[in-house]
Amino acid sequence: MTGESVLELITGRQDRMRPSERKVAAAVLADPAAVVHMSMAGLADAAGVSEPTVMRFCTGLGFSGFQAFRLGLAQSLAVGIPVTHSAIEPDDPVEAMAGKIFDHTLSSLDRTRRSLDTAAVADAVETLVRATSVHFVGLGASGIIAQDALQHAVLFGVPCTAPVDLHQQYMAAAMCGPGEVVVAISNTGRTTSVLEVTERAKRAGAAVIAVTGGPGPLADLADVAIVLRTFEDTDIYTPTVSRLAGLVLVDVLATAVAVRRGPAHLERLREMKEALSAFRGSADGSRNVT
Repeated sequence: MTGESVLELITGRQDRMRPSERKVAAAVLADPAAVVHMSMAGLADAAGVSEPTVMRFCTGLGFSGFQAFRLGLAQSLAVGIPVTHSAIEPDDPVEAMAGKIFDHTLSSLDRTRRSLDTAAVADAVETLVRATSVHFVGLGASGIIAQDALQHAVLFGVPCTAPVDLHQQYMAAAMCGPGEVVVAISNTGRTTSVLEVTERAKRAGAAVIAVTGGPGPLADLADVAIVLRTFEDTDIYTPTVSRLAGLVLVDVLATAVAVRRGPAHLERLREMKEALSAFRGSADGSRNVT
C-alpha cells in the first residue's frame, strides 16, 4: 500500500478500472461511511455487480480481501471526510462550514503525515544541529511559518532570524557563510523572490533546507528538501492548509533538534520554562496574565 488513503486510491485509479469495478468505485465514493458497515454481498448489490467483482476491486487496490478493504476505508474516514466530500457551498450554514473545514483540515494533515519523507526530516535535523545560525525565509502564508519558527529559536539553540522584509531576507542570505543554514519555505516551490534569496544563500556557502509542497525549482536548489503534501486550492473557499502543515513541521524540527542537543540543553530549556511560568504569573497565580 502507498501513503494514499483508500478514497485517494479509488479516485486516482478509477479511470483504469474495468467498467464493472468502476461501478463499485462509484458506490464507495457515493457513501463511504455506509460501505464500512456493509457485507461484500451488500456492496455488490448496491453497485449492481457480482461478489467476485467486488473482490477484484479490493485486490486491485492492493488489499488482501474485502475485510482488509473495509478496515482501510474505516481508517481513512476516521481522520475526516476527504476533501472531495467537504467542498463549501455558498448557502452552507455556519455549522456546516465549520464541520467541512475541520474535515478538510484533518484529512489534509493526515495526508501530509502519511506521505512525509521522515529520512529527509532526519537529514534536516542533523543539518540544523550542526548549524551556527539559522535563517527562515518565506512570503505570505509561508512567511507566517517562518515567523512561527522564530518563536522556537530557544529550542534550536543557535541564533535564528526570520526577516519579514524581502530586502532583509536577501541581505541575510548574502551575508551567510559556511556553517549557516537557510530554511526556505514556499508551498509552490516556484516563488521567484524566494528562489533568488535561496540561490544567493547557496552562493554564499550556506546549507539550504527547502520546505515545499512538491517537486520544483526550490527543492532542486536545496541540500535537503522536505515535501509537505496537502489538499490545497481545491476550491475558492478552502483555507490554506499548507500553512498548518508547515507549522506542525516546525514543531517536529524544533523538538527533534532540542532533543539532539542533549541533556544540558534540555535542562536549560526546563529552567527557562519554569522561569517564564513564574514571570507570567502562571506558576502560582501571583501575577495577572494578559
